[in-house]
Amino acid sequence: MHLHGYSFYVVGSAYGNWNETTSPATYNLIDPPEVNTVGVPKNGWTSIRFVAKNPGVWYMHCHLERHTSWGMNTVIVVKNGPTNATQIRRPPPNLPICA
Repeated sequence: MHLHGYSFYVVGSAYGNWNETTSPATYNLIDPPEVNTVGVPKNGWTSIRFVAKNPGVWYMHCHLERHTSWGMNTVIVVKNGPTNATQIRRPPPNLPICA
């Protein structure tokens, strides 16, 4: 899976179903790899962690087109923050309007 707009930490990954009781106990929270693309095990799961500080609508998807048609894609919406540096920029005033 690839996430646009961010790098993220891969804190866990395994085959089988994710379990809310046992899976988090296996997370690497000390020195997880920081990437923007990660392989998800077949019939498995991957847990990521990132700080959502880049406002916008960011696409997360599999790079295999066939998988996208199976639903291996989503968007992450990061809303405006309290400062100019964390707000979605307005379009420039001279941006042409689509006809």
